[in-house]
Amino acid sequence: MSANAPVPAAIPLTVQPAQGYAGDIPPELAWQWLQSGEAALVDVRTDAEREWVGRVPGAVAVAWKQWPSMAMNPDFDSQLRAAVPEGGKVVLLCRSGVRSVAAAQRAAQLGIEAYNILEGFEGDVDASGQRGHVGGWRLRGLPWRQ
Repeated sequence: MSANAPVPAAIPLTVQPAQGYAGDIPPELAWQWLQSGEAALVDVRTDAEREWVGRVPGAVAVAWKQWPSMAMNPDFDSQLRAAVPEGGKVVLLCRSGVRSVAAAQRAAQLGIEAYNILEGFEGDVDASGQRGHVGGWRLRGLPWRQ
């Protein structure tokens, strides 16, 4: 991000209703819940995305789809159950907030209280077709590592 690029307006720190899972939440609220121990953070991006783009400290890696074929992770259900304490809740993160919706819907089907993190790790594409300039975990200044 260039020094003069504006940071997108903050999303209200509230749960927004969603279809088929507990709700959508802004990245800042997800970080608060992770820090307080209120929820587990599961990163559903591929291993390649986490290695090449960055990762969130404290997040559990459970890929929704696997690189390079982008086939569904056949172990998603068991890995997710292992990542979320019994009766606990989970916040799910992907690149832009699309795969994490599908993962949240699946988690809800498994009986897990699941929330999608709005904007994902990299946010939406900008007018130039690039991510990282319009919303997202990184742009909002939340902790991450290369």
